[in-house]
Parts: sequence; structure tokens; C-alpha cells
Amino acid sequence: MKQSGLIIAIDGHSSTGKSTFAKAVASRYSMIYVDTGALYRGVTLCAMRSSAIIDKQNLDKNILNQKLLTLSLEFRPTGKNNSTELYMNGENIEREIRSMEVSEVVSLVAAQKYVRNYVDNILKSFRDKGGVVMDGRDIGTAVFPDAQLKIFMTAPIAVRAERRYRELVSKGEDVKFEDVLNNLKDRDYKDEHRKNAPLTKAKDALLLDNSNMSVEQQMEWIDKIISERWN
Repeated sequence: MKQSGLIIAIDGHSSTGKSTFAKAVASRYSMIYVDTGALYRGVTLCAMRSSAIIDKQNLDKNILNQKLLTLSLEFRPTGKNNSTELYMNGENIEREIRSMEVSEVVSLVAAQKYVRNYVDNILKSFRDKGGVVMDGRDIGTAVFPDAQLKIFMTAPIAVRAERRYRELVSKGEDVKFEDVLNNLKDRDYKDEHRKNAPLTKAKDALLLDNSNMSVEQQMEWIDKIISERWN
């Protein structure tokens, strides 16, 4: 599974458990895991810190464009279960990028074509590093349309909101379920309707509705697929 150029693309809606699933797949098959959403969150945090965010609907493109010229985002291994954390110009920003403040404006930042080009260049650098598992929203449609295996994950929004709410509470965030639900509704709409690389299921992607599936059951599902395709 480490052969050069092998890409497993996992796309889908927010809070479907894409990262958890992708990490498990990468670990099981000794592949590299790349959290593309973290990169967009990293750019968003950069935009927030540089005052490029005007409000939830507008940003100063000139400021962010200039910041991208010197912005360095890289994944560094944690030493635990093949996991990595995102660093921005040498600073560990893993906790900051998972906050509700970043979640509220990440779709605005990710919709910008120059931001997507910046992230895409980072992602494409992984092609020749061995087998790679990437999760995001346009991996199988825009970044790697030639990926050998494409999966589209989804679940009802109420299920996803409950998952996200519990995750934030477990991290000590002071949030309300309704705020989390509304945030997901807003992100779904923006992801599906943005001009540049909108969220959509690739024609050759396999649908995975994990509404009532545990991580173990999801792994059984993909183990069967990988066994059939690559023995």
C-alpha cells in the first residue's frame, strides 16, 4: 500500500468523522495521513491574527494574499499512533484551529481561489511520498480526480451536530448545541455553493453514510473494499 502515487480521497460534510476514519485507514495500511481541513483552518487562523477578517461575510484579500507569501504550514508527527499536528511558522496551532471562532469563518477563507491554490500546492507535494490518505471536501473532485479510491462520507445534520457538540465540550469549550447546529448548516451551504471547487460527490466515489456505524464497523467496510481491489 506504500506504492508511489496511491491516493485514497475521503470527502464529505463537516463532522462526519472524516479525520478519525482517515487516520484509522492510514494507520491500518501504513499510509501517510493528511488532514486538508487543518490546512484551511491554519490559513483561517493566520487571517484572524492578521486582521484580514472583516466580518463573517467579508475579508481583506490583499492582507491575506500578502500573508500567504511568508506563511509556512507543516504537519509534524506527535510520536503517537502515526498522528500529526499542524504547525504555523514553527508554532503548534492544533488546538487553536479547532475552536468555534475558526469554524465560524473557515468556509469564507476556504472559498477564496488563491487560498485553495495555496493549499492545493501543499497537498500535491504528497503525491510521491508513498501511499496517502487525504480527507477534505474536494480531494476526489479537484485536487486528485485520479485518486484510485474515492469515498464520500455523510450523515444527517442532527447526528453530525451532536458529534461536534460533544467533541467541543470534551475539550472544555463553552458552546450551545443550537450554535453548533447552525454553524454546520451554514458551512454545508457555503461548502456546497461556493464558486471554487464546491463540495460534491465524485461520480466514481463510494458513499459511506456512517449515521449508525462505529469506527470499527467503518473499518470493516473499507477493509472489504481494499481487499477486493488490492488483495
